[in-house]
Amino acid sequence: MDLLLTPATLRGAVTPPPSKSRAHRLLLAAALGAGTCRVAHVGRSQDMDATRRCLEALGASFRDDGEDVVVTGMFSDGWPEFSNLPLLDCGESGSTLRFLIPVALAVAGGGVFVGRGRLLERPLEPYWRAFAPLGIRWQRSGDTLTVEGRLQPGTYRLPGDVSSQFFTGLLFALPLLSGPSWLESTTALESADYLAMTCEALAAAGVSVTSGGEPPCFEIAGRAAFALPDGAVEADWSQAAFFVAAAALGSPVTLTGMDETSSQGDRIILAYSRRLTAGGRVTLDVRPCPDLVPALAVQAALRDGAVTELTGAARLRLKESDRLAAVTAVLNGLGARVTEHPDSLTIVGVPALAGGDVSACNDHRIAMMAAVAATRCRGPVRLRGAECVAKSYPDFWQVYAALGGRLQEV
Repeated sequence: MDLLLTPATLRGAVTPPPSKSRAHRLLLAAALGAGTCRVAHVGRSQDMDATRRCLEALGASFRDDGEDVVVTGMFSDGWPEFSNLPLLDCGESGSTLRFLIPVALAVAGGGVFVGRGRLLERPLEPYWRAFAPLGIRWQRSGDTLTVEGRLQPGTYRLPGDVSSQFFTGLLFALPLLSGPSWLESTTALESADYLAMTCEALAAAGVSVTSGGEPPCFEIAGRAAFALPDGAVEADWSQAAFFVAAAALGSPVTLTGMDETSSQGDRIILAYSRRLTAGGRVTLDVRPCPDLVPALAVQAALRDGAVTELTGAARLRLKESDRLAAVTAVLNGLGARVTEHPDSLTIVGVPALAGGDVSACNDHRIAMMAAVAATRCRGPVRLRGAECVAKSYPDFWQVYAALGGRLQEV
């Protein structure tokens, strides 16, 4: 779907969709139980649908009740049995894939994982190094990854500077084993806030995990019985970031329903955005919050004459797009001055953008960045592939229009 975005100011109040990061974790905690619980405000997106499909393949079940989801855990009738490795369709969801590889190993002895787009190109090596001594086997063929074997209680070591998702996957899987385990980080953790969300979900489900040291070591008791009480998913700071950027660029948009004390690391968008409203050179380390780069970049692009450095961003090269290259191409295509480096961006602000014809690069965050940029363009923006917002925010274009955004399909 191609959209023509005509420059217009956004105005009004908006509540972003539920946090994907929180929803993945709560659905997983509920699905690993032996009973039924209700999770409110889960939200529907391609990524959340992927997690639900995979958990159903492992024996959980889901029933929609308005905006809530009623989850029946996969252990409600005892340990699930599998005559073959389950088929787990992860779509393009990196969280789904990385969370469920160790869970499938613990529950079903592995699985056949299907991915689309760039999903299976994203790094999995930390798992393979940790699993090789256990005799776990893996083989990729095209868009299919087969993983087979059994996790064992023991000590697991992972680098903390690749992705916290590997830690989350093991923190959900290791409590299912017959004895205690230890999970050690061999480097400093770059996404500690995401692990805080994981530990919150585990604690809510009654699963014992303790941690200490620097870099941290997690101690996980075995033979856990997950029992998540009814709960709700809070609104998503990752999606809120685009409205924060729009407001900073002159659109009077206000956020509602947000928790400023949330453990979501992307709540730092408020502080980072405030820093970008000042003059002079600003350097922002985005290692703890890489998903914020598109929103930060579009705001930085319009800091007339000021220089912004977004550093520690190498991981963005293996998202739905090479997100450093995509941010650079799209913003420069609209008249910005962005220079791409191996792990950072240098942005020299301009007073306004020109508009132009750009691609969303099959990346939901690039599409939303372009939408915010259009509010400060002199001419229209033709955005190719705008439908990719369905990955995380299916209603984005309806919300954009309701706030005064001018768009038409072309």
